[in-house]
Amino acid sequence: MAAWGMCLARAEPRRYRIALANLDETPGVTLDGLGFTGADVRSGFEAAARRLPVDMMYFDNAGDPGRAVANADAAIAAHVDLLIEYNADMEANAEIARRLSAARIPVIALVEPLPGAPRYAPDNLEAGRIAGRALGSFAQETWPDTKVLGVLIGDLASPSQAVRERTQGIAQGAQEALPGFSFATLDTGGQSMRAGALLTKFLLTERGRRVLIATLDDLSAIYARNAIALNGRQSDCIIVSQGCDRNIHGGMSEKKELDPSNRGSVVLGSVAYFVDRYGYEVLPLALRLLAGETLPPLTVRRPVLITGANIFQEYPPFDMN
Repeated sequence: MAAWGMCLARAEPRRYRIALANLDETPGVTLDGLGFTGADVRSGFEAAARRLPVDMMYFDNAGDPGRAVANADAAIAAHVDLLIEYNADMEANAEIARRLSAARIPVIALVEPLPGAPRYAPDNLEAGRIAGRALGSFAQETWPDTKVLGVLIGDLASPSQAVRERTQGIAQGAQEALPGFSFATLDTGGQSMRAGALLTKFLLTERGRRVLIATLDDLSAIYARNAIALNGRQSDCIIVSQGCDRNIHGGMSEKKELDPSNRGSVVLGSVAYFVDRYGYEVLPLALRLLAGETLPPLTVRRPVLITGANIFQEYPPFDMN
């Protein structure tokens, strides 16, 4: 019996200490131009870790390059087996990579590149294309032989490469269905609540025209929806957004903009990045790296268009909270 117990003990998988250095967990700060927060990222890792042989440590880089380097030093001092680094400053990332290499600690870069490290990131260009294709297809099927206008709403002056790629993808996707199609631009300056007033002004100058609206975040989509309703334009406007955060899919007891029963919604869908589920894909990658596997330089998170037809497949009501 003792020998059998020893065999069972040896069969238990090794547990690893893994650290996540998160981009920014400051309350109210959203990430990468979407509606998700650092707390959403962290909670996803916390949930995913429960099923795996890992003990997690968490650091908040707070959007500060110096703090990101200090957090990497703290992870090294704690003798972690692997660090998952989410930091946008390239100079700091180069220094972090140097220090981890000297300590012989492997690292995975989350979203933003880090020299020499395998990276996990969303496909922002494809996410944009998905939204553009959805709008173009809707126009072909619903408003055939009708000239339509396009409006792109969001933080268009953002220096973020991710935002630029999404914007480029939206134009490319729409042109696949509507050759030569282009979007007028309404820049919110990073303040989503401005989307309603900006769109109202646009709609007043384009009465009686069909309008395809792409928003770069879900909160802008909600304000745009409100403007459409206030101006009585529900029959000639349609929106596709980016992110699929709680502003769109809601919670168990919240009103859901995307819902099979909400057939009158002018929000056709939102492209999901599943930021709140990064942990479920990144932690298995970490375990593969710790097991000696060589990961590809880039593992891409494929975006998905979420509509009222498939919302409960990705966000079932019992899982909303």
